Amino acid sequence: MRSKNFDWLFFMAPESLLAAVDLGSNSFRLEIGRVGTHQRIERVEYLKETVRQGNGLNEQHELTLEAMQRGWDCLARFGERLAGFAPDQVRAVATQTLREARNRDTFIARGSALLGFPIEVISGEEEARLIYRGVSSLLPPSPQRRLVVDIGGRSTEVIIGQHGEARQVASYPIGSVAWSTQFFADGVLSRTHFSAAIKAAQAALAQTVSAYPGTAWDCAYASSGTANAVGDILAANGYSGKTITPDSLRWLHGQLMEAGHVDRIRLAGLKEDRRAVIAGGLSILIAALGLLGISELEVAQGALRQGALHDLLEHEPPADREAAEIAALQQDFRIDIAHAQRVRKVAQWAWQSLDAQQPPDSPCAHALDAAASLHEVGMRIALSAYHRHGAYIVEHCSAATWSVELRTRITQLVLGHQGKLRKLEAAIEDPAVAWPLLALRLAVQLCHARRDPELQGMHLQRTGSTFQLTTPEGWADGYPQSAQLLRTEAVAWQKTPWALQLRLR
Repeated sequence: MRSKNFDWLFFMAPESLLAAVDLGSNSFRLEIGRVGTHQRIERVEYLKETVRQGNGLNEQHELTLEAMQRGWDCLARFGERLAGFAPDQVRAVATQTLREARNRDTFIARGSALLGFPIEVISGEEEARLIYRGVSSLLPPSPQRRLVVDIGGRSTEVIIGQHGEARQVASYPIGSVAWSTQFFADGVLSRTHFSAAIKAAQAALAQTVSAYPGTAWDCAYASSGTANAVGDILAANGYSGKTITPDSLRWLHGQLMEAGHVDRIRLAGLKEDRRAVIAGGLSILIAALGLLGISELEVAQGALRQGALHDLLEHEPPADREAAEIAALQQDFRIDIAHAQRVRKVAQWAWQSLDAQQPPDSPCAHALDAAASLHEVGMRIALSAYHRHGAYIVEHCSAATWSVELRTRITQLVLGHQGKLRKLEAAIEDPAVAWPLLALRLAVQLCHARRDPELQGMHLQRTGSTFQLTTPEGWADGYPQSAQLLRTEAVAWQKTPWALQLRLR
């Protein structure tokens, strides 16, 4: 279904592009992603317009003409961007406002024509499933049972899932737009208004107490508009923007009541398009944390649109997503994969020699494997100081979904795998940094000729803070350059709390 306005556009979008259109109650969003190597979806473009269609439902639950026109105008602009996409490259979904609107068929018919693709009004359960898939797609792999709370404009979804699959879903017809319209229509931010809004949200979400007990999930996340708006405000005012807590919500609640009116809110980090609906969203968030007994709610980046994009993929995501992400980074930055595997193998040998008691999947071994696989990722930028370029890429690359702690360790190892060690002066006292770093640096030196080194008869051991490397008789004469690199390495460790002793024979 395409508008005749685009008949002159004869080109086709590349098959590697996918697009998701999310017709929310507060905002319409368009996300375009490219299917990269190993089935990764990389953002190409993101468009968002504050349409506030949820405000346009009258007492008869019909969208006003003005509200429909705002939506149609936005969809026409999105449609121009999507011209040339094939039907199987686009999914457009509408949520709670159009679930409620009695005249939705009128809006959808014209909206689909303007967009150029059919608009699907999905159920609350399907919305919850897509939200969880979107959230999990941008989180590190984990066996944990994840609770996700998504407060939209007119509905709130609560989901428990594991890995990439939603196991339990529910949708409740309350949201930031609806609650702001109902309890803060005059803009007044009083204790009375907040109390009424929070109590009403508690009543609407009361079922979650028994349906989502704390024993059913291990960690909690918040996604979409309200969560991101609150996170932005907290980050701009000295709090952690990544984690929402009851204490930080109490502070924000107090700030809004002190302002007294929506028009007088002066909060760093609050975007103008969120000003009118922040009180309603905050009331629901306070109620949800209290009912579900959440002490920490991590702000997630994924949302419904990412879930819709992943649904468009023909193939299931790889079983080992982290391995696929590393392989994709190796390919994207043209890493010598054979050499990376060689360094990884020698680094594993060195690590096991230093600490054979740790299991192969320990955090240190995990970080070492990733760093060895990616230690040359910065060479695509420049050969000079490539380790610094590599550390920056590892630290900021959004394609990899490592946890914060793991990403930090990998970054430290990539940064420190060559050159002077004083750049890691603050961290190198920690054995969790120093030991795998020594293993990686030794591996890089021993593999300098880009061929498998001779490890037969070579021994590495640790006694306290001293590492000792012993070679077999005749090794130093047979590999003079390798021996010289190891001597230089021993000098580098003299300026740290650790020592590298060499017995090169």
